[in-house]
Amino acid sequence: MKHRGTLPALAAAGTVLLACTQAQAAHDRPEHDDDRRSLAGLRVLLSNDDSMRMARPDASDGKGLYEVRRALCAAGADVVVMAPWANRSGAGTSATGGGQLTVQRRAAPPAGYAGDCSGAPSGGAVYGVCKGSAPCGPSTPSATPADTVRLGIGGGLAAKAGWADGPDLVVTGSNYGPNVASVVNESGTVGAALAAIDEGVPAVALNSSYDPAVTDSLEVADHTYRDTAEFGAKFIGDLRERGLLTTKFVVNVNYPHHERGQRPKSTEWTSVGTQKLVRFRYTAKGDTFTIGGELCPPGAPDCRPETKRRPDFSLLQRGHVTVTPISPDRTHTGWDTRRLERFVRGGR
Repeated sequence: MKHRGTLPALAAAGTVLLACTQAQAAHDRPEHDDDRRSLAGLRVLLSNDDSMRMARPDASDGKGLYEVRRALCAAGADVVVMAPWANRSGAGTSATGGGQLTVQRRAAPPAGYAGDCSGAPSGGAVYGVCKGSAPCGPSTPSATPADTVRLGIGGGLAAKAGWADGPDLVVTGSNYGPNVASVVNESGTVGAALAAIDEGVPAVALNSSYDPAVTDSLEVADHTYRDTAEFGAKFIGDLRERGLLTTKFVVNVNYPHHERGQRPKSTEWTSVGTQKLVRFRYTAKGDTFTIGGELCPPGAPDCRPETKRRPDFSLLQRGHVTVTPISPDRTHTGWDTRRLERFVRGGR
């Protein structure tokens, strides 16, 4: 009897993992018409935390977003992008509580992505969102990722795309780098997806990983962005078919780095790990502090170790796709809270 509440959760996890496995199998086989149209009629609001400009030499400020846009439209979705005007990585769930936001349409997508959504009802419109009432410019402060999703659902899509009853799904990413373990707390990609389920719209967050063997130059390979997007579109199609797109939690997907032409080992159902991945340093000069960060060295005393059995980061590093449910309910329910609960309830 004491496992009554656990069994439905395990069953649900198994159902999602089955969908994940089938999505991986679909990723490995040639595309068919059914695969390409699996999202037909689905209206998707697409955002990220890297920006929609894709102006940097390494394209880290939006390449993942345009690859996902391409894959979703190829699967039949109607996609509208509303994303931060400038990079807002690390913004988490922060949102702007007052003032004004400007939604500025991009005249044309970056080179190589122009015709990706030409057949969609919305034409794959791309908007950048900045703060203030003036046109967005090089130095204009950007909206946060959560701002873009709340704005889109709360009236932006109705005004710009004619979606009076909002999107059917919010997709965020794919992010420049993974969002796992301690990084999930700061992630604007995950934060935007959490904003979506807060507003009653299902959400999936997609993330593209670096090569774990190269720690001095953290870059995402072009083929990893594309593979993440193709896997994500098929995966979302499987979730849709099985009625597994939900507002109870965000589905956070991390796609591993691998060599071109190779495939991930498998798709794994995981937990958000406890490991601290990045530590920050604050160097003082008078009243001013310069912020610096670095990856946590293994065994460093100020870097929290991993304590969970199936953590996302560990499995991702081993070459698996990780799928993790992330809920806005941050109440801890582990056994180690029982003594505190007894004290609070009974004073002992």
